[in-house]
Amino acid sequence: MIRSVALALPLSLLVVIPQAQAAKITPQQQHQYRQAGTAGLDRFLAQYGNQLKPGQLPTPAMRSALDAICQQRDCHASKLYWYTDLDQAKAAAKKHGKPILSLRLLGNLDEELSCANSRFFRLALYANQAVSTQMREQFILHWSSERPVPKVTIDFGNGRKLERTVTGNSIHYVLDAQGRPIEAIPGLYGPQAFANQLTQAKQFYQKFQTVPAAQQSQALRQYHYDRYAKVQQQWATALAAAGIKTPPKLMDLPNQPPTASAPSAAMAAPIAMTKMVVESPLVRIMTPATANRGRLERVTDESTWRKLARRYRNASKLDANSLMLMRSKLAKQNSSRLRLTARQFERSMALDTVRNEYQLHSQLHQWFSEQQNMASFEQLNQRVYSQLFLTPANDPWLGLSPTGAFAAIEGDGIVR
Repeated sequence: MIRSVALALPLSLLVVIPQAQAAKITPQQQHQYRQAGTAGLDRFLAQYGNQLKPGQLPTPAMRSALDAICQQRDCHASKLYWYTDLDQAKAAAKKHGKPILSLRLLGNLDEELSCANSRFFRLALYANQAVSTQMREQFILHWSSERPVPKVTIDFGNGRKLERTVTGNSIHYVLDAQGRPIEAIPGLYGPQAFANQLTQAKQFYQKFQTVPAAQQSQALRQYHYDRYAKVQQQWATALAAAGIKTPPKLMDLPNQPPTASAPSAAMAAPIAMTKMVVESPLVRIMTPATANRGRLERVTDESTWRKLARRYRNASKLDANSLMLMRSKLAKQNSSRLRLTARQFERSMALDTVRNEYQLHSQLHQWFSEQQNMASFEQLNQRVYSQLFLTPANDPWLGLSPTGAFAAIEGDGIVR
């Protein structure tokens, strides 16, 4: 098993740079660096980067300046520049010949209390030195907010309060320079698994760019249809490797996705979200793809998911930079607490990785392989949040105030 040497780093290595050394950047200067794009961030780092030292936490002033320039919380750990205007991101993509990696989240990426998934992205993915380098060099980065993130504060009545966010899922879309979605990576993946997803997406993007416009829709359908078939085979192989006594025998799939004459309901499948199992009233039509999915899901119970997740443990290891950021977030900073927290988080991330890939990502591959796959970015995102994440925009309570549930609180506990 690969072990991260950073777990053994003493607490004394995490220090705060003295305030006197911090860069004093005015809001106007921050805005100027921000407006200059990635070149502005590079200039800022060239001028003040000597104050960002390994194992040292910058002062609040330095962190605030970087967060404002990058539009990402904890930018000192990632050094990633994010566009918040899609048109500007598309212009940059055209200029540099790169695809866009667009994050959709609840809340804002530059705030501490954005949704849980996005906070985990900042720690496990964006702070990871290999992943951040890949993102910086191969993609134009963009984020947008689906809606404000729900927050809850628990008041213990003795001066102690606990603040958390509740519910909410995030997704990374890969867009071409016209803003059309060609791939979508749902939820949290371990660093190595996420890097692999980015590599596959970039490789397909490069091939996709050489396809004549009239053939791009079919090329996109075929790519995702092949990816869906491969994910099913990987799932079946993983079940056999996990020791399932009777692994399912999968039906052979046609070489090409269904034609336009096949109803879209034929591609529908039951949807299970990470950490939440919800029955979705989708129409079932038995095609080889949906039949295979049903067979795989029937033999993959919770204990089996955990067995499958063990295969992703090494791919879910936090690197030294992520561990330093994790340490800075802990209320009690000591090596034993960090070690325990990291181990638990890595196990949870491995479980998320396997479930997101086999359940949510496979559903997205199905959608992309449908005839009308060249939907707009917003149309696809609306479908993702309503049908995949089960948090449609027309539900103001995000499922937290279900109809018919009685709370015995005046006004159902709703404060307007």
